[in-house]
Amino acid sequence: MRWEELDQQPCSLSRTLAVVGDRWTLLVLRDCFLGVRRFDEFEKRLGVTRHVLADRLKKLVQHGVLVKVPYQQRPLREEYRLTERGLELHPAIMALVSWGDRHMADERGAPIRHIHKGCGQAMRPITVCSECGEPVGARDVQVEVGEGWQDAAGDMPPTWSHD
Repeated sequence: MRWEELDQQPCSLSRTLAVVGDRWTLLVLRDCFLGVRRFDEFEKRLGVTRHVLADRLKKLVQHGVLVKVPYQQRPLREEYRLTERGLELHPAIMALVSWGDRHMADERGAPIRHIHKGCGQAMRPITVCSECGEPVGARDVQVEVGEGWQDAAGDMPPTWSHD
C-alpha cells in the first residue's frame, strides 16, 4: 500500500491517516486544541517551514477539519478554527496524549494536566461503549465486516484478536 493511496483503502483508519496521519498535522491539531489559531503562531510554536505548515493547514481546511475565519479586513487576515468535524478528533488526540503521559513522560511526570471543567478534577480519557456506558478496552471489542467493506482484491478484512 502506498501512502498516496491511503484514502482509497477499505479502512476508516487508513482514510483518516490520509488526512491527519503525519507528525506536523497532529502537532497542528494539538496546538488548535490549545487555542492556537494564527499561521504565525503555529510557525513559531512548531518550528516548521512555512511551506509545510501551509500545506498541512490547507489539507485540514479541504477536509473540513479547520475553517479559515477572517479576523482583520485590511489587509485581510484569517485564522484557523476547528470545525465540528475537527472537534470530533479531540478523543483521538487525548488518547495519544494519555498514552504519552503514561509511557513517554520523564521522571517529572506528564507535562500538562487536563482538568475536567465539570468536576474540577485532573482526568484521563477512557473509551466507553456508546450503548451501555461500560469502559471498553482492546480485549472487549469484536470486529465484524460492515456495510462499507469493499476490497478490490476480494479479500476479507483481517481478524482481530487481543487475547
